[in-house]
Amino acid sequence: MSVDGNWNLVVSTPMGDRQATLSVKTEGSALKGTQAAEGNSTEIFDGTVNGNEASWKVSITDPMPMTLEFTGAVNGDKISGSVQLGAFGTASFSGTRG
Repeated sequence: MSVDGNWNLVVSTPMGDRQATLSVKTEGSALKGTQAAEGNSTEIFDGTVNGNEASWKVSITDPMPMTLEFTGAVNGDKISGSVQLGAFGTASFSGTRG
């Protein structure tokens, strides 16, 4: 199942739900692309794909500098999983291909 495409994500953080968009393409087992939230867009890194599972990292600066580590599974046009919020624990995320 391909993770390629544009995704509308919702990350359930301790500060409330945060909206993001993810645009990705697989290159072999590597996942490349960009993630954007609140007007800021950045390249993802360390992206990998294994079957219907995908993981990637993104560095953010707002509300504070940290690296978010996403791990999820694609099921049709839906994706869901968890995200490590730097030192602030783990949150869940979900999304739909748009």
